Amino acid sequence: YAKRIQNAILPAENQISNAFEKNFVLYLPKDIVAGDFYWLEKTPNSNLLAVADCTGHGVPGAMVSVVCYNALNKAVRQFNIEDPALILDKTRELIIETFSKNSIGIKDGMDISLINYNTSSKNLLFSGANNNLLLIRNNELIEFKANKQPVGNSDHHKPFSNHELSIKDNDTIYLYSDGYADQFGGEKDKKLKSKNFKKLLLKIHNQEMEKQKTELHTFFNNWKSNSEQVDDVCVIGIKF
Repeated sequence: YAKRIQNAILPAENQISNAFEKNFVLYLPKDIVAGDFYWLEKTPNSNLLAVADCTGHGVPGAMVSVVCYNALNKAVRQFNIEDPALILDKTRELIIETFSKNSIGIKDGMDISLINYNTSSKNLLFSGANNNLLLIRNNELIEFKANKQPVGNSDHHKPFSNHELSIKDNDTIYLYSDGYADQFGGEKDKKLKSKNFKKLLLKIHNQEMEKQKTELHTFFNNWKSNSEQVDDVCVIGIKF
């Protein structure tokens, strides 16, 4: 039942396809419920999309994810913010406020990659907290770095910053949490690592989106083999 509740707040497949026609979502919770989630919000001018990785996994992670999900919604819907960096600033403020209502001092929060795609200008703004954005253009992978801080309570937090991209036809972008690259497996039971994750994306990025999802899922299962899944996994791909 907890899984049904969590699934109810995730965007439906047709909602994502209405915003981004060519897409896939690979979502593999480690347990029944997850600390990872994905989020979509449409405004009159643009489509906002995020992949988030909350502190922990399982039930504690899922509880934090509801707080973070609601804070994102509030930042956009109540405060009318569309700039990704400013959304993360406001979301952090709301999360800290929620978790500081007593003296326990919970420091939970999330890592996130968040985009705002303007459908008329084809401009894309990206802001991230520890989670980068990958763009593949003309068979070349370009990585846009996130700010090295979470959305939540941290020792030295600064305002988040944006990267601006001018999207071209056939560009493919990937938003993801660290669960895929952190999975142990292979012959030596080592971490997959982000370098191999990027190599895989370069290899499959020209395929249809549903085929890419299948390839990623199959590779992950083969790599993991008999090892335990170490974390929630979420990867979203979008082709323009």
